[in-house]
Amino acid sequence: MSQGLESPPGQFVDRRSYEPHHARLGQERRQFANGHTDLSPKAAELATAIDIYKLRHRRRFITYEEMLSVITSLGYHQ
Repeated sequence: MSQGLESPPGQFVDRRSYEPHHARLGQERRQFANGHTDLSPKAAELATAIDIYKLRHRRRFITYEEMLSVITSLGYHQ
């Protein structure tokens, strides 16, 4: 094993590089690029509304009920 990865006995070394003062406020790291460019205008509007809902509610996946609420919030009805 490599000796460079071990910390001195009895001493904890925190190697995380997270520094909250460097974090951008109000922005979240997105895993995927915006793939709405090849959608029709109405589909892009729905996709954007769903993305906003997911960010606002901190959800990666939404249920059908949540999707229905997003659709009705855009003014669609049966």
